[in-house]
Amino acid sequence: MTAGGKPLCPRCLLADVPGGAALAALNQAWIDALPPERRADDATFRARLAACRDCEHLASGTCGLCGCYVEYRASQKARRCPDVPARW
Repeated sequence: MTAGGKPLCPRCLLADVPGGAALAALNQAWIDALPPERRADDATFRARLAACRDCEHLASGTCGLCGCYVEYRASQKARRCPDVPARW
């Protein structure tokens, strides 16, 4: 499977995607810009990412169900997994 001619990285987060360092850094900047009261705590964030890594819908750091960058979605306290049933 490819995206724009480049192979997808199944079960990868942005930092793991070949050539994805710049996008991972931008995504981290978005997370860092969230007000602390909107951010999930570190343990919740890590648990959510672990669930995403095990999900068959994860490809190259994005959710195949909604198209979001999973790290950004998982970092927000009020967000939920779009799968049915939700993984987190």
